[in-house]
Amino acid sequence: MAEAARQPLVAVRGLKMYFPITAGLLRRRVGDVKAVDDVSFDIRAGETLGLVGESGCGKSTCGRAILRLYDITAGSIRIDGDEIARMGQTALRRLRPKMQMVFQDPQASLNPRMTVAGIIGEPLAEHTPMTQAERLERIYGLMDAVGLNRNFANRYPHEFSGGQRQRIGIARALALNPKFIVCDEPIAALDVSIQAQVVNLLEELQARFGLTYLFISHDLSMVRHIATRVAVMYLGRIVEIADRDALYSAPLHPYTQALLSAVPEPDPDYEGQRRRIILTGDVPSPARPPEGCRFSTRCPTVLDICRRVAPELSTRGGDRAVACHLHPATAQQTAGRTGGPMAAVWEPAGQIQQGEHR
Repeated sequence: MAEAARQPLVAVRGLKMYFPITAGLLRRRVGDVKAVDDVSFDIRAGETLGLVGESGCGKSTCGRAILRLYDITAGSIRIDGDEIARMGQTALRRLRPKMQMVFQDPQASLNPRMTVAGIIGEPLAEHTPMTQAERLERIYGLMDAVGLNRNFANRYPHEFSGGQRQRIGIARALALNPKFIVCDEPIAALDVSIQAQVVNLLEELQARFGLTYLFISHDLSMVRHIATRVAVMYLGRIVEIADRDALYSAPLHPYTQALLSAVPEPDPDYEGQRRRIILTGDVPSPARPPEGCRFSTRCPTVLDICRRVAPELSTRGGDRAVACHLHPATAQQTAGRTGGPMAAVWEPAGQIQQGEHR
């Protein structure tokens, strides 16, 4: 029973999402933007995996690809036991109720011509046989759950504040009782005073409905508050993944160390004493990533091998893994990948389907 409880609700293996680069009058394909390149991780039922990294690293693309809002280039995506990577849209539609998304910009993701009741009730009309009265009762219940006044049901999105609009988006995502929700920077477009309210609401709903989150953000302080585990992404790849406390207290990858050093601390004495890591240079283009480690062009501790050989994401005991030549895997660690909790994260779940880039 304990082993079954640890089985992942979401299992991603070798996920690739390439966007074609075309040129010339005939728009011939001359290359690819490798937005997500060979990403693998698991999310267990009931937990929150934080996905962090600087802008343009592929976080949002990864979240959308997992929900099959894109036709992926290659990889395996298994959600609640269903392989959806190559599933057709008709079959995928039947699985939509169990996986939903909260978008970054609540203003852009809500139809300005629909009322709140229409927005929240649309998934119910599309996916359930509910009567109009049953839908209305469900809409009111969802508005109560996210802290919206029922009297606002016939108002339009422009009549609400940013925080209220995000609550409408959350209510819409909850309408079909999903198991898994991708939160794509849900607080990035909100005022700082409202961000904590939305994050607290997400935590309350998770405890109440048993939800599982992929929480995408560049706000490391907020991720530390809400996440169970944290995955760090750089230029389309996961460079480190660990339990939240372990990662924040002792980051292993140089990029993770640089990210955390940029987070301000409220204690002025500690802030004045700690060492800041200032990275030089620009992030390479995902259309032409560097050979070897993708962080090698900016890493302050780069080795010669880093420029030639891409490090594999390998376990460091428990639920921790890092892709860095500064922390080479030992034989014991390599052997450990055939068992234990990290084996479920990094060993392939069945055959990964390699399709042509689309």
